[in-house]
Amino acid sequence: MSGEEVFIGSLDQGTTSTRFIIYDRSAKPLGSHQVEFTQYYPQSGWVEHDPMEILETVRVCMAKAVEKATALGHNIDTGLKAIGLTNQRETSVIWSKSTGAPLYNAIVWMDVRTSSICRKLEKELSGGRTHFVEACGLPISTYFSALKILWLLENVDAVKEAVIKGDALFGTIDTWLIWNLTGGTENGLHVTDVSNASRTMLMNLKTLEWDNTILNTLQIPAQILPKIVSNSEIIGNISKGWPITGIPIAGCLGDQHAAMVGQACRKGEAKSTYGTGAFILLNTGDEIVQSKHGLLTTLAYKLGPEGPTNYALEGSIAIAGAAVQWLRDSLGIIETASDIEELAGRVDSTGGVYFVPAFNGLFAPWWRDDARGVCIGITRFTNKSHIARAVLESMCFQVRDVNDSLNYFRVFIFNSIRILNKYNDAHI
Repeated sequence: MSGEEVFIGSLDQGTTSTRFIIYDRSAKPLGSHQVEFTQYYPQSGWVEHDPMEILETVRVCMAKAVEKATALGHNIDTGLKAIGLTNQRETSVIWSKSTGAPLYNAIVWMDVRTSSICRKLEKELSGGRTHFVEACGLPISTYFSALKILWLLENVDAVKEAVIKGDALFGTIDTWLIWNLTGGTENGLHVTDVSNASRTMLMNLKTLEWDNTILNTLQIPAQILPKIVSNSEIIGNISKGWPITGIPIAGCLGDQHAAMVGQACRKGEAKSTYGTGAFILLNTGDEIVQSKHGLLTTLAYKLGPEGPTNYALEGSIAIAGAAVQWLRDSLGIIETASDIEELAGRVDSTGGVYFVPAFNGLFAPWWRDDARGVCIGITRFTNKSHIARAVLESMCFQVRDVNDSLNYFRVFIFNSIRILNKYNDAHI
């Protein structure tokens, strides 16, 4: 057995790209492929993805990663034993159970089209913005899936009709992928994991089940929701038609929760991850801790159906690396994301320029979906290097705000905070 080649695959479906990596028994990557996909901005503050394009990126990344590992002499066909899945959270899809076709584009986690629905609920519900916090740990916000479901139910005729006919299925991206990977219209499995479910605003943090009181209050039909499973168990096997088939899907976590597991964060330990956004999570062990300082109470992970449940406090920052992409794609100040380091390094300060990347509001600890981005302090002296440096420093200021909120919870002594930078070719 010791001489047998054993591999596992990791599918990372993020906000701007999809990646598949094959690892050996020593966690050494043998083959990897990454593909960016289209970001749609139909209106100011709206962000959408094409669910079918996401599926195609998964297919391409799987095939290319296998091809690369095979080219190195590894027998992936016989050695690949399982895959795990991690994904962008909260992004919501509703599709037809009978045809497998999405009934609307995926509404992305940072989309703020539901702000009017949020204001309406805040006025109508006795607890206002925090009406559901005791049950699910989350305030009423454009960030979470429940509000996106309400918008789809109210505004998309195809969704309304499919719900009436019993033909609608809802899922965050993990659910959409697993359903398609395990057969789709041919008995695909309609499941989600506890970490992704905890980001919908619909799961009860104590029971780890859909909360009927929340569902009834929001009038969201329970029959469209997936089954909730743990983060580490055999969910199902990959069906025919994919580059790898018959392989078990043995784990699933939302991306920030996967980072906690990957960084081995136990009670009192935190991680800070920098990607499209930035997310600081502090493991609070088996204790559900409510914050009055703008942090979210969420599930950290549950490793196995009988495993203990770990909870976390989270500070979510919507825009981090996405601001670098904005400099590249919208302003054309840089050609590649890594160019920002050299550009910002030409100056030793921002020259008094401050940048607030509130493209789609501000998340923790402010929770202002009406905020918008600003760049202030510009003078005739200002050049693009100052702006580039201000963009990078904006990430620091936002993280400082979250850390200040975390400092109110000194009972959880910070044994360590682990940093993970997805833009790992930058060092400034």
